[in-house]
Amino acid sequence: MISGGAKPRPEFERLLRDGPFADALREAIRVRGLSLERLRDHLRARGVSITAATLSYWQSGRSRPERRDSVLGLRHLEQVLEIPPGSLTALLGPPRARGRWPARADGLPEIGRYWPDRTRIDSAVSEVDTRWDDRLTRISQHDVVFVGPCQEELTFQSRQVLRAEADGPDRWVVIVHIDEHDHPLPEVTSLRGCRPGRSVLHPEDGLLVTELLFERPLAKGETVITEHTLVNSAPFPHATNYERKFRLPTREYVLEIRFSPGMLPARCRRHSAQDGQPAESSEVLPVGDSVHGVALNFGPGRFGFEWDWDS
Repeated sequence: MISGGAKPRPEFERLLRDGPFADALREAIRVRGLSLERLRDHLRARGVSITAATLSYWQSGRSRPERRDSVLGLRHLEQVLEIPPGSLTALLGPPRARGRWPARADGLPEIGRYWPDRTRIDSAVSEVDTRWDDRLTRISQHDVVFVGPCQEELTFQSRQVLRAEADGPDRWVVIVHIDEHDHPLPEVTSLRGCRPGRSVLHPEDGLLVTELLFERPLAKGETVITEHTLVNSAPFPHATNYERKFRLPTREYVLEIRFSPGMLPARCRRHSAQDGQPAESSEVLPVGDSVHGVALNFGPGRFGFEWDWDS
């Protein structure tokens, strides 16, 4: 329950959810009904040193918490303000670039770079929150594709281990593109370690973009394991390929294609392409009813399989 003499305005919850940070903090302080000096005293009693002037800069937008001790102090401030833990921290976004380096001096590829139609990807992705994407290290990613007895794409299972490289990451964004745009988009189900956030559906482009929200914002160095499944519905797309795009490198990537018993393709090829390296392609023989590929320290680039069925 929020205490204090002021009654929250209807947009308070929206500000805590969507920001911007300065507006959300200013409203939280107003609702709590404490002066900046009283907030400073409450924080000091918790062993946190944040001046009234600093709080004033934060709520006016002149500055924001960026150093680790400031972000940790913000977590205490959330408790003093009696608002949900992590609500203000999640609005910070990645730390600003300092010194002479511009915001994109790292040379990272844009999100839509490896997709067939970058402009459509960029348009869909702009409707969700991707600010934490380059603050999450991909430690391990494992995809399993299930192909049905009629050569149809049934489900895609994905498991990821991510590590936060800054305080605050609270979500992972999934981008799905299907080649046959007249088929239904898959449904995201079987979540573990995450819950659904905002979704953007562009069926005319075969595009689904959805947020997977972690159970809470991560601290720097913390890891999270997430799992999700994409389930297709009839009429199912015809299964001929699967490819994962890597905007950022991953330490380990495993891709499995599991075929129905006795329904193996006639030919199967593994292909990969990394920035600055020649593209590679090789024939792969199934082991039992599946094929798999492993890539270590891979990306940015693309990795996948394509296969042909007997006519």
